[in-house]
Amino acid sequence: MGRVAAPYAVRGWVKIQAYTEYLDSLLDYPVWQIGKDNVWRSHAVEEARVHGATLIAKLADIDDRTAAESIKGLEVAVGRDELPPAGPDEYYWDDLIGLDVVNTHDESLGQVSGLLESGAHDLLKVSGEHERLIPFVAAIVLEVDLAARRIRVDWEKEYG
Repeated sequence: MGRVAAPYAVRGWVKIQAYTEYLDSLLDYPVWQIGKDNVWRSHAVEEARVHGATLIAKLADIDDRTAAESIKGLEVAVGRDELPPAGPDEYYWDDLIGLDVVNTHDESLGQVSGLLESGAHDLLKVSGEHERLIPFVAAIVLEVDLAARRIRVDWEKEYG
């Protein structure tokens, strides 16, 4: 949901670059997971607020600038069970990563390896024979079947 961008001041505060749709969404969660890969640690949020285009936060057990510097660059997450359920035709990006992508001819285009935000719409990053960026819009994404782990798209194999 974000990353620790930098220490802020000298008393253990950190700047958070949020990846959420709304900058203040992370403020709804009293405990954040800070880490990377398979190494995560829970930190209670003692205080946090919007500060310009970022958040600043004081986390439990991060009491000085040195401690704040030690977590710089780490990811910020919350427990999946704490997130609200996705609405109809809404998906958490994490649920889409790894899904097979096929076109209307049942040709495999690869698997979703990531998503990107662009100004107009999100893009599926699909890795297969080569990498493709496919707009995640209703006119192109015809079906997302989480149970079958498949996304059906109106996208020809020879498209970029």
